[in-house]
Amino acid sequence: MKILIIGGTGFIGPHIVTALSGLGHTVVVFHRGRTQAALPAQVRHIYCPSSTFGDRQCLAEFAAEFAGYAPDVVLDMIPVTEADARTTMDQFRGLARRIVAISSQDVYRAYGAAIGIEPGPVEPTPLSEDAPLRRRLFPYRTDPPRAASDPLRWMDDYDKILVERTVLGDPNLPGTILRLPMVYGPRDRQHRLFEYVRRMDDRRPAILLEESLAGWRWTRGYVEDVAAAVVHAVTDERAAGRVYNVGEADALSTLEWVRLIARAARWDGEVIVVPADRLPEGMRERIRTEHDLVTDSSRIRAELGYEESVSRDEAIARTVAWERRHPPEARPGQPEVYAAEDAVLESLRK
Repeated sequence: MKILIIGGTGFIGPHIVTALSGLGHTVVVFHRGRTQAALPAQVRHIYCPSSTFGDRQCLAEFAAEFAGYAPDVVLDMIPVTEADARTTMDQFRGLARRIVAISSQDVYRAYGAAIGIEPGPVEPTPLSEDAPLRRRLFPYRTDPPRAASDPLRWMDDYDKILVERTVLGDPNLPGTILRLPMVYGPRDRQHRLFEYVRRMDDRRPAILLEESLAGWRWTRGYVEDVAAAVVHAVTDERAAGRVYNVGEADALSTLEWVRLIARAARWDGEVIVVPADRLPEGMRERIRTEHDLVTDSSRIRAELGYEESVSRDEAIARTVAWERRHPPEARPGQPEVYAAEDAVLESLRK
C-alpha cells in the first residue's frame, strides 16, 4: 500500500510512520521540515518549509508530485480547521482511495460542558462514537478574534467537528475519523506528566489535588498504542466511512493517575485531596469536573482488532524517564508556587 502522511514528524507521527514502513508499506511524509524525527531511511520526505501551522495552501504546489505517487491512503495528522480538511479533500479527490483524519474527544458535548462553553446535563459515560456532539462551534475562539498576525490565530477557526463533517461528507472520497484521547508518552510537547514529576523529584512532601479534580476521569492513551490504532485504521479498508474512539479501555481518576506516576517515580510522598474552599483561588480547578471525559473504544477493538501492546505501568515508567531527561524550559515562579502549597499544607494541619 502507498501511504501519504500530512504531518507525521511530531509526537505521534514517527511511531505511525515507523510501524507502517515496518509492515512493508511505502510511506511518503509531507511536512515543513521543522521537527526532526528519527524515521526509517526508506521513508521519502516532501518538504514545504514555507507552510505555517494551519496553512495548507502549499499542498497545491506539489499536485504533480502527489499525482505521480498516487497514494492509496492519505493520513492527515493535523487538520484543525474546516478549510484544512477541505483543502486535503480537494487535493486528493480522484487520486487517493481514502482519507484518514485525526480528530479529538473535544467534539463531544461533554467536553463543551466540562470547559464551560455550553449548558447541559451530565452525559452518561463511557461516550460512544454516537454520543451527542458540541452544539457550540469554535471552542477556542476569542472575543474579539485574535489579530491576523497572532501565531495562535488558527485557534479561532479550530473545530474538529467541522473537520469530521468535511472528511465524512464526500461521496467520492471515503473518509475515516479517529477521535484521540489525552495522549501521553515520550516527546509529548505538552509535558503532561512533568508538573507531577517535578514535584516528586524536588522531594515535595505532598501533592495537592482539589477534591473534585481527584475524582475526575479522562480517557488517556499511550503514544505507541495510539499510533498502533491509527495504523489499524489506515491499513484496514473496513474503516472506510467509520468513526473510532481511541484510548485505554478504562479511564483512571486523576487521583489514581497521580498515584501511578508516584509509583513509577519512586516517590514516597502523599497525595492529599483538598476541598476547594481550602485552596486559594489560583489553585482551584476550572474544569467542570462533574463532566467526565470517558470514551468507549470498543468499536475499534471489535471491528479492526486493535489492542494495546504496552502495559500502563510500563507506559508511565517510560514517560517519567523521558520527562526527567527532557524537562521543558524553566518556568518562573516555582518558589512562589511551592510556598502557596506549603501554606495550604500548614492550614490543613491546624
